[in-house]
Amino acid sequence: MNFSSLYNKALKLEFLTEQEGLDLYLEAPTQELISLAFALRNKQAPEGIVSWQIDRNVNISNICYSQCKFCNFYRKPGSKDAYITSFEEYKEKIEELFDHGGNQILLQGGLNQKMGLDFYTRLFRELKNHFPKLKLHALGPPEIVHLAKLEKTTYKEVLETLIDSGLDSLPGAGAEILCDRVRKIISPLKANTEEWLNVMREAHKLNIPSSATMMFGHVETKEERINHLIKIRDVQSEKPAGNYGFLAFIPWPFQDMGTQLQKEMGVFNMVSSEEYIRMIAISRIMLPNIKNIQASWLTVGKETAQVCLHSGANDFGSIMIEENVVSAAGASYTFDTEGIQKAIIEAGFKPQLRNQKYEYLDLPEVDI
Repeated sequence: MNFSSLYNKALKLEFLTEQEGLDLYLEAPTQELISLAFALRNKQAPEGIVSWQIDRNVNISNICYSQCKFCNFYRKPGSKDAYITSFEEYKEKIEELFDHGGNQILLQGGLNQKMGLDFYTRLFRELKNHFPKLKLHALGPPEIVHLAKLEKTTYKEVLETLIDSGLDSLPGAGAEILCDRVRKIISPLKANTEEWLNVMREAHKLNIPSSATMMFGHVETKEERINHLIKIRDVQSEKPAGNYGFLAFIPWPFQDMGTQLQKEMGVFNMVSSEEYIRMIAISRIMLPNIKNIQASWLTVGKETAQVCLHSGANDFGSIMIEENVVSAAGASYTFDTEGIQKAIIEAGFKPQLRNQKYEYLDLPEVDI
């Protein structure tokens, strides 16, 4: 099949249809996808630069009623190893983050009936009062949906209250695959597709910087992956002009080790390095209105992530001083500030430290 017309359409930053995207994803030669995505990356992001970040994932609690079948981290209420992070623990973790040169925590807590909006507003205020320079990249659409139902209010009112309490940006957590057929299998108690998308619509109206994600390689079809990208693209196209919207898109493969999906349904992560690279490339091609595509080194490793930098990705995420959820299902790769910069340089790019708004920061001094 000759894909020249689709390649030209993509190079003009036009929206490809679902069928066009699927045709490319299924049938275009990998090297041609890589070349097209790299050309688009250089149109949409600063050529030769790969951005990265210093932050820390801190879990408010491991108590969650959602009980997603891909998650090994959650505990049911009353479990002997259930916990809620104390303020002293936050202080210790945040001080260590500052010592590493970071100032942001990815703060997530699952769905807990005993943690209402007041719990989060008090926590956010206390953290900001104690650490005025701290940035809170916190919660996610499923938690906003949960809080709105718990408080019998709107997504907008929940978000406005959280902003007033110190929320700086909203992660794209809990997207998995934006298809209700899939969500009913892997996370039936969590926000459905439209709820997730509608939270992001409200966040964009309020000009909250956000990201979008995809966890793939479990029970979804290739068509559902492409449809997920189109849903993200459509919400981005609705954002008010000049507002942040989705600043990045981050796809990663399902981590299967010990999950219910693996043990009860026989679902394994079968995403090869080549398939992940193709996913990065098609993400860049299908999302011309999102500038930054992030390679998930945490789940695919250094070498594959480096190839992704030549395949449409322009961001290497964070060194993630702490990460508990994906690691609990088998992700075991790590980076420090020196290692992540070396990996970027080895791939032929210039490392650039950034914040959550993709504003550039001075690089930490390391021996490279």
